[in-house]
Amino acid sequence: MAEIPSYGCFLSAEAATFLLSLPRQRQKKVIDLVERIAAPPGLVSDYQTTESKDRPIENLLMEEFLFTYWIDQPSKEVQVTDILEV
Repeated sequence: MAEIPSYGCFLSAEAATFLLSLPRQRQKKVIDLVERIAAPPGLVSDYQTTESKDRPIENLLMEEFLFTYWIDQPSKEVQVTDILEV
């Protein structure tokens, strides 16, 4: 059986800046976690909010990071808008 491909992952400028501020080991960890978010069948977020365009925004706590993202189903992309260390 063919494997279902992961969605593409894109980081906002804020998320990329946060990622680049981390030591290399922690950068790799965050990248692995983002890839898990984009892998099928996908993870269920901890809670959902809505932005001004009425787009659902997912919020997921994984290990010690809170990921804020939205899923563009037609384009098969995960748009990570923010990453916080908690």
